Amino acid sequence: MNASSYRRIAVLDIGKTNAKVVVLDSETGAEIAVVKRPNITIKTGPYPHYDIEALWSFALDALKRLAAETGFDAISITTHGAAAALLGRDGTLAMPVIDYEHEYPEAIREAYTALRPSFDETFSPRLAMGLNVGAQLHYQKSAFPEEFAQVATILTYAQYWTARLTGVAANELTSLGCHTDLWNPKTSSYSSLVDKLGIRDLMAPIRSAFDALGPVLPEIAAEIGLAAPVPVYCGIHDSNASLLPHLVHREAPFAVVSTGTWVINFGVGGDLDHLDPSRDALANVDAYGRAVPSSRFMGGREFEHLSAEIGPVDEEAARAAIGPAVEMGMMLLPNLAPGSGPFPGKVSRWIGTEAASREERFAAACLYLALMTDACLGLIGAKGPIVVEGPFALNETYLRLLAALAGREVMALPGSTGTSQGAALLTGIRPVSGAETHVPPTEIAGLAAYRDRWYAAME
Repeated sequence: MNASSYRRIAVLDIGKTNAKVVVLDSETGAEIAVVKRPNITIKTGPYPHYDIEALWSFALDALKRLAAETGFDAISITTHGAAAALLGRDGTLAMPVIDYEHEYPEAIREAYTALRPSFDETFSPRLAMGLNVGAQLHYQKSAFPEEFAQVATILTYAQYWTARLTGVAANELTSLGCHTDLWNPKTSSYSSLVDKLGIRDLMAPIRSAFDALGPVLPEIAAEIGLAAPVPVYCGIHDSNASLLPHLVHREAPFAVVSTGTWVINFGVGGDLDHLDPSRDALANVDAYGRAVPSSRFMGGREFEHLSAEIGPVDEEAARAAIGPAVEMGMMLLPNLAPGSGPFPGKVSRWIGTEAASREERFAAACLYLALMTDACLGLIGAKGPIVVEGPFALNETYLRLLAALAGREVMALPGSTGTSQGAALLTGIRPVSGAETHVPPTEIAGLAAYRDRWYAAME
């Protein structure tokens, strides 16, 4: 079957918070069916790690159900970054896949900081916990030398699932290039860290995200109930999956704000010359192998906490509360989620919200998220229109504030996480333009002075 004739694509989409299997219609881009489950971390064992076998059972059950209900012609895969799978000689996991939010002993952290390459080489900042995959590998090798000695192959996370479905081991550039410390985006080759860790021979061959690595293995195809061979594509890092549809049909320069657990900001058409690694600015590598200036903060996780804290609100009343929140100086300072973002080391606190209504607190929370996004876009020199996708594309209060702060148009893509649609494009289908909500920049009285006070309050 030619790629252009795929009618339906199944996407295994494993995020940090949730995992899902989606079937997309190649003609309309619509999600025909979705099966979800939470992504659980196991706290026991050598270190906190993902419940890989539960995810695998979920994936097989979902694919079996969807094969019967909707059918699909190809499978693509996208996962969060900051994860690697270490396989033994028999092809099974030699060590559990570590949760990147695990913090390592201080001595190991210090040893890694001394070992890792400079930002000028990798354009990957030193991040907290295991957000640098190089730090994970160093920790696993240092703390568990006997287990690490059994490792025969190292795979980036999306490609682990492809290997499990096809038996073909590979690594891929978007996952190698997302703040791992393992990649040099200027030379398009491994960084010096790979040899310092002594793992070059363990790294699986690099394949393009667009490569079909093979059909589903016969025994798995039989379990799922596939009547014909189904190709599995190499796979892609989730933020880069969100970026891919825009690279295909938009002219640079533009910015993409991809929202999920993280808010990842891409400055397409920008350069790498002014990135500040101390403020979580970095280079990602896109599906074509090109470096893209990027910045981020854990906005989705923060908004989850804020929503639970504030409680349910009326959206229309919340938008009306922007004026009072700005006028009264109600604000939230960074960082609700520590360890990342454009304002490192800052401790979150509310100001002026003691007598605030729920809607006013919600407006102040949206002001916080918009200010953080605006700061991130400034750090990467993002120019042109701003595309917001994922859950924040449904938050009209946030969209209006971001457009006003940035002074340029915001385009929201509601009803889409972007990741599944982008991963489906790896199979060669054409991108389908979804409905866009255009939010023009409108002046909000007192907002510029509010932004100045917000920055001053952090000092």
